[in-house]
Amino acid sequence: MKLHAITLGCQMSAADGSETLARLRERGWAAAESPEDADAIFLTTCSVRDHAEQRALSLIGRLREWKAKDPKRFLVVAGCVAERLGQRLAKRFPHVDLVLGSKKAGSYADLVAEAFAVRNSESPKAIRNPAGGDSVVQSLTIMRGCSCACSYCIVPSVRGPELCRPADEILAEARARLAGGARELILLGQRVNAWRDGDRDLAGLLRELDSLPGLARLRFMSPHPALCDERLFAALAGCRTACEWLHLPVQSGSDRLLGLMGRGYTRGQFLDTARRLRAAVRGVVVSTDIIVGFPSETEAEFAETLGLVSELRPATAFCFKYSGREGTPAAELADDVPAAVKEARLAAVNAVVDRHTAQALQEAVGSMVEVLAETPTFGRTRTGFKARWKSPVAAGRLAPLRVTAATRRTLLGDIHEPHDP
Repeated sequence: MKLHAITLGCQMSAADGSETLARLRERGWAAAESPEDADAIFLTTCSVRDHAEQRALSLIGRLREWKAKDPKRFLVVAGCVAERLGQRLAKRFPHVDLVLGSKKAGSYADLVAEAFAVRNSESPKAIRNPAGGDSVVQSLTIMRGCSCACSYCIVPSVRGPELCRPADEILAEARARLAGGARELILLGQRVNAWRDGDRDLAGLLRELDSLPGLARLRFMSPHPALCDERLFAALAGCRTACEWLHLPVQSGSDRLLGLMGRGYTRGQFLDTARRLRAAVRGVVVSTDIIVGFPSETEAEFAETLGLVSELRPATAFCFKYSGREGTPAAELADDVPAAVKEARLAAVNAVVDRHTAQALQEAVGSMVEVLAETPTFGRTRTGFKARWKSPVAAGRLAPLRVTAATRRTLLGDIHEPHDP
C-alpha cells in the first residue's frame, strides 16, 4: 500500500500529516512520491483563512479525476476543513472515502488503517511507536487544540480546547526521533507556552530535552506573548540547544483592535515582552504575525501597526489581509475595510518588514555563523535564516559558515573547515 501525503496549512498540519505517514509506515505502508504512484492520498487541510479553505476545496475537487482512474484508490481528507465542514464535505465530494476532523488528529493513523481494512476486508496491523520521519529537522507536537478566545480565529472550534501530552511521552518520542536521525526538534502547539504536565511547564521541558544526547537544536512555536515570562526566557538563554529565535505573533499595533481581537495584551505590554526577551537572550531574532484590514481598522490605527513593526524590528513577519471566518465572533462585525485598502496596507507593512529582513541579512555578511545542514548544500542558522553554500557537507552536520553575501531571503557563504586559513 503506497500513500502520498499532501499538507495545506501550518506546521501543526504538516506535523499531523508526517506523523500519520510515519505511523502507517510502521504498519507496512510505503510513501509514494506523487499522487499517480499512490494507492491512497492523505490530505491535511487548513481553514484558518477563507483563502486556505477554498484552496483545499479546489484541490479536493481536482482529485476526483485521480480517483476516477482507479476506483480502488483511497482518498482521505483530514484537518481543519474536515472538522469545520464534516459530512457536508463528504456529500459535496462523494469521491472522498474518509473525512477526519482535526480533533481526531492523534488517531488519524488508526482510523485510516481501520477504514481501509474494512473496505478491503483486511486485518489492520498493530501500531508500533512512530518513527517520525527521516529528516534532520522534525516537528514534535506537544499539545493540541487552543483555549484562547481570539475573535478572528477558528482554531478553537475546529481543534478543540487545549490538551497537553504528558512530558514522559514527549521525551520518549524525542529520543526515538533522535535515534532515527533527527538533529533539530521544533515543539509545536497552538499556544505552546501554555503546555503543562502537573508542575512541569515549557521552560522545564526545554531543560529536560536539552540534556538528550544527539540533540543539536531546539525550537518551539508559537508562544502566546501574554504567557511569556522570565522563566521561559531564562530557559532559552540557558539551554545549549535552544535557538536564538522566537516567533511572537502581535497581529496589530492598535490597543483598540487588540481588544477587539481578544489578544489579552496591549501594544505596550507586547513591546515590553520583546524588550525583556532581548535583554535575556543575547542575539535573539524575533519574527511576528500581522493582520491588516481588521473590521473598523482606521488609517491611524494601521499607522500604529506600522510604527510597532518599526519599533519591534522583526527579522521576518507573516502578514495577512483579514478575511472573516464563519463561526468566529469577528465574523459578526462588518467587514468594512475595502479590498483595495487591505491590499495597499498589506503592501505597506510588507515593505517595512522587507527592510528589516534585508538589514538583518546584510548585518550577517562577513560574519561566521553556525549552520545545521538539512541537505548537503542547504541549512539554517540558529537564528532561523536560510543559508546556502557550494561545497557539500553531510546532512545533519553542524558547520561554521563564513557569510559572503545575502539575497532577499537567504544567506550565501562558504563552509569554513578547520584547516582553512
